[in-house]
Amino acid sequence: MSAPQENDEIENITPAENNLRNEQNEENSNHSDRATVNEIMIVDPETLELDLNHGRIGKLQNLEPLVCIERLYLRWNLITKIENLDTLTTLVELELYDNQITKIENLDALVNLEILDLSFNRIKLIEGLENLKSLQKLFLSSNRISKIENVDHLNTLTLLELGDNKLREIKNLDGLSNLQYLYLGKNKITKIDNLNSLPNLTCLSLQSNRLTVIENLEKLTKLDELYLSENGITKIENLAGNLVLQTLDLAQNQIKLIENVSHLNELQEFWLNDNKVPDWGSVEPLKDNSKLTTIYLERNPVASDPAYRRKLKMIVPSLTQIDATLCR
Repeated sequence: MSAPQENDEIENITPAENNLRNEQNEENSNHSDRATVNEIMIVDPETLELDLNHGRIGKLQNLEPLVCIERLYLRWNLITKIENLDTLTTLVELELYDNQITKIENLDALVNLEILDLSFNRIKLIEGLENLKSLQKLFLSSNRISKIENVDHLNTLTLLELGDNKLREIKNLDGLSNLQYLYLGKNKITKIDNLNSLPNLTCLSLQSNRLTVIENLEKLTKLDELYLSENGITKIENLAGNLVLQTLDLAQNQIKLIENVSHLNELQEFWLNDNKVPDWGSVEPLKDNSKLTTIYLERNPVASDPAYRRKLKMIVPSLTQIDATLCR
């Protein structure tokens, strides 16, 4: 009998009373959210490494006692602004992954910083890095960045991660002569370009972009990993200068022929699944790649052959893995 009485009471509430109740509920909810935001509490001022991940921390503050700190981890918090770091001159690594930061700022005092992770935030511009002359690794993936800029002075940088942003072109990397790893996957890039100033690059990732041609890689003679899956590439070409390639990822493109890879004597992993390779004649050139141990060709027309694995092993005897399965 209690349920009908509840319904009667609800029906008798006036619109004004209902609005007031909604406002009170919203205020209580907001108050509850505010109450769960925590402050940073320093227990050991001489600590070298401080892990504050998943702390529901809302603000960078109270860090002054950390006179020796080298590594500060603040992943998965509620921080909206980079601030109050001026005293942390000993800091070598700073992680602010997955917060609510909108601007790179107030980092000038961190002259010894080597690793900076600002991935999964709300950053639109690359800026505020002028004093980070010791920086070696910069992670900015999953932000809202539309232009590569203000990084060419970082000549000690070995890794740059800009995946899952809004980039349309590769540019402004001229000063990064020591860069070894460049990750630009899941953007809107239409052309491989402006990489000639990166002679020490060993890994290039351009997965999930809008590329149609493999080009402008001839100067990257140290490249041993190249990831170009999920694009619109139709032909394997322009890899003549990349003689030390060990991993080549061309999965999920529009490629019909396996060609221009027989000179890649160091090739060990070749991913070409989800393309349009039609027959065994198109696979035959792989017989020259004597170090090839892993190949992915599933979901190509040629893979529908009932003797697919046996024939592939006959063409490339060095294979130890075909698709996701080890060879017997």
